[in-house]
Amino acid sequence: MVQIPLKVVGGKAGEEVEESLYEVRRKIYPRAVHGLFAGWRWSLVWLTQIIFYGLPWLTWNGRPAILFDLLSRRFYIFGIVLYPQDFIYLTGLLIIAALSLFLFTAVAGRLWCGYACPQTVYTEIFMWIERKVEGDRQKRMKLDQSGPSAAKFGKKSLKHLLWISVALWTGITFVGYFTPIRDLLVEITSFGLGPWETWWVLFYGFATYGNAGFMREQVCKYMCPYARFQSSMFDKDTMIITYDAERGEPRGSRSRKADPKVLGLGSCIDCGLCVEVCPTGIDIRKGLQYECIGCAGCIDACDQVMAKMGYPPGLVRYTTQNALANHWRGPELVRRVLRPRVMVYTSILAAVTIALFTHLLLRTPLKVNVMRDRATLGREVEDGMIENAYRLQIINAEERTRRYVLRVKGLESAEIIVGQSIEVGPAETHLTPVTVRARPGEGKKGSNTIVFEVEAADDPSISVREKGVFLVPR
Repeated sequence: MVQIPLKVVGGKAGEEVEESLYEVRRKIYPRAVHGLFAGWRWSLVWLTQIIFYGLPWLTWNGRPAILFDLLSRRFYIFGIVLYPQDFIYLTGLLIIAALSLFLFTAVAGRLWCGYACPQTVYTEIFMWIERKVEGDRQKRMKLDQSGPSAAKFGKKSLKHLLWISVALWTGITFVGYFTPIRDLLVEITSFGLGPWETWWVLFYGFATYGNAGFMREQVCKYMCPYARFQSSMFDKDTMIITYDAERGEPRGSRSRKADPKVLGLGSCIDCGLCVEVCPTGIDIRKGLQYECIGCAGCIDACDQVMAKMGYPPGLVRYTTQNALANHWRGPELVRRVLRPRVMVYTSILAAVTIALFTHLLLRTPLKVNVMRDRATLGREVEDGMIENAYRLQIINAEERTRRYVLRVKGLESAEIIVGQSIEVGPAETHLTPVTVRARPGEGKKGSNTIVFEVEAADDPSISVREKGVFLVPR
């Protein structure tokens, strides 16, 4: 233990007490557990990883179905093409994610942490590999305490080789969302991988290897901010993993045939399995602790012990503080879920989600930016006409070639002389020069507002109007 002296004046004059402000990590050896919640956790592991590893391989219109092409500033999500101008959708998704986290936490605690957080998911995968190679808890502890040997070296080497393989493939998959993964694998096998792709493959792989293989619960306890502010979203009607002290205490060991009432004992036999299966090493019997990630491993372990002892399950269970104190069950517990805080979160989440996806589905797949030609102000040309020059940036957000017709309004005689129509390829951006003329005497001297209309030649519903400035010489 690393100790930093801290002087504290006690009851006696001049007394100094040395306390430790930092404790070197104690390695945790979680025991494997099976049961309802372990099954749910592994179902989420499979689901999240099938999505994560599988999406980069899906194709859509001859290109990856999900591709964030940073070089060309295009983001493909199945049939949707987004541009940096569509940043509002990312903002909306982040708001939805935050509200969902608040809602799930208010209802049932740290569901995200216990079942779907990448740290939890990859820690589960890495611990599964560790158990397959080195054995369960006791065997791993014995192996670590043993001296150097060929068998120990072989097991440790195989474990780390498998860990590194999973971590590197995770890094490759991550980069595969930004570079087509088939092209990426060709570049890797031909040693032609670019510096930035190499950096992110190694960085993401190293982060996965370090966080899931070594740091594990340290990330949840000390690095993740959620563990620190989660309590602000809890109340006494939040479903949390709770030890029923009224039923379990006083705890003590006994035979299966013994009557706990005769012995003056509660249902807890003090076997310690709830601590041994905990990935963060806490004792749930001490009450709610910020280190608890809500994985429910202790519930599965305790229910198995209760079944062996012939006691009813639920000594450790999902419940609320109010339900535990008032002995609520079923309907009473459900009614308390629909409290004002939950309803507010649900209403806001539903409104934002509906608004975002409605806007996304109804958006016009065309964007236009009007830029004046700064090198040329309003000028007189032949026949006394007033001429202004512009550049129009036309973004085709569809994966098909479109021809657009350009018109201008705002001044009665205003017309486009150069750039009446333009063809833009699929998911392309085209910058085209446009010249607008108007008769002298129309509009006031100086700045006049005009409107450019850009419309698809074969589909009038695809149309955008953008304002511009027409300058009349003084």
